[in-house]
Amino acid sequence: MSATTQKGRLIDLEDGITLEIIDERQNFLLGRKELEGYIYHSGKGTPAIPVLREKISKKLGINLKNIYIRSLKTEYGASRSRILLHVYNNQKTAEEYEPKYIIERNKTLQEEIEEAEKKEKKG
Repeated sequence: MSATTQKGRLIDLEDGITLEIIDERQNFLLGRKELEGYIYHSGKGTPAIPVLREKISKKLGINLKNIYIRSLKTEYGASRSRILLHVYNNQKTAEEYEPKYIIERNKTLQEEIEEAEKKEKKG
């Protein structure tokens, strides 16, 4: 992970969306970093989890398949959402520890297309 994930640091994710990391913990046992923070999206609705996941992946330079957004809760009346994010060392570990519903919730359109193509080839 790059130095851009320091606590309290603001990261511009473009399109009027900003990520502020307020807490970062390294979980060596599970091979992941656990990030907590806020997503600021003034004047816009809460961003979709797959879109947000792609933006974070690009901005931090991390493989998309190693990032999973566990929770995204918008505060009532504010353009701010609380985020809990797991960044794994590798894809295999991520798939092992993340629940299936979290993996499904985080899928991008491209990942869904790839999965459908794999099923079509097998079937």
